[in-house]
Amino acid sequence: MKGEKILHSIANAMSIILYPLFVPTYGMALFCHAYHTQVNPLHPVWIVIAVTGTFLLTCLIPLSAIWIRIKRGVIQDIQIENPEQRTIPYLYTALGFGFWAYLMIAILHAPLYIGFISLGATGAIGLITLINRWWKISAHLTGMGGLLGGLFAYCLGIGAIPTIGTLCLWLGVTLALMYSRIYLKAHTASQVSAGWLLGLICTFLPYCIYWYAQ
Repeated sequence: MKGEKILHSIANAMSIILYPLFVPTYGMALFCHAYHTQVNPLHPVWIVIAVTGTFLLTCLIPLSAIWIRIKRGVIQDIQIENPEQRTIPYLYTALGFGFWAYLMIAILHAPLYIGFISLGATGAIGLITLINRWWKISAHLTGMGGLLGGLFAYCLGIGAIPTIGTLCLWLGVTLALMYSRIYLKAHTASQVSAGWLLGLICTFLPYCIYWYAQ
């Protein structure tokens, strides 16, 4: 019984730490660090605007919409386990992601692959909003797949190869999150796998096609 409680607590912690709306901010912070140290130094103000803007548009605004609906009793918690209650929060999320893509492309003039990643992430939110009407695809794993797709797009853009250590770390965390979502009975194996694949395709394939078409 004690072991079951510990496992349940770990699964819940994984679901909260890797909540889908947190992942873009994690990704932007990692991108800024990697680009600053591996390619060209970034101006501190650019970094602050990029990371803060990502947090506000892809996390704070959608979370505020979710919180309002929780206070009104429309939904129970931020995980929104009932798929019928996800449509409105997902639409607010898609709107925030759309403004984020605009910030990256039109205002900050981020590297091209970042623009593709932000547009791809916005497209992924739109797709899971539609899919959710018939099937409860995993947004958590869409975020993790999107993070991997972003990593591949970044490496393709700067002509680098992701290290084995980085890939193993990402794989370990992703598998742990997949197990957590299944263990909590939030999703089935097919739903987490489909979410992961959707995120990966949306954030990597568009830039990959563009890069090879040049």
